[in-house]
Amino acid sequence: QVQLVESGGGLVQPGGSLRLSCVILGANLDNSAIGWFRQAPNKEREGVSCMTSSDAYKYYTDSVRGRFTISRDNAKNTVYLQMNSLKPEDTAVYYCGTSWECTWSQGEYDYWGQGTQVTVSS
Repeated sequence: QVQLVESGGGLVQPGGSLRLSCVILGANLDNSAIGWFRQAPNKEREGVSCMTSSDAYKYYTDSVRGRFTISRDNAKNTVYLQMNSLKPEDTAVYYCGTSWECTWSQGEYDYWGQGTQVTVSS
């Protein structure tokens, strides 16, 4: 059974940083694209970043490009999302998911984690 476990969320002041982790259990990370999505209160879930299985491509939504960095450690079956210069509008529950290719379409993702809360507030 495939499980994704996110961690690393928390409360941070504007301008601060957090690093989210997504551990994939029961599947080989080498064969999966991994996407990070987020859902703010009363808003739809949106794509934030995605990395292809080959590491050849990394994608970011416009609002986080230049501030967030996605990376992976295949030996640990873990994907990271380094978030710098955080803003209050980054507040959301962040989810990671696996797919065969990078896409912003949530329906293309096979498995999801339970989410980790990120709150940016002074």
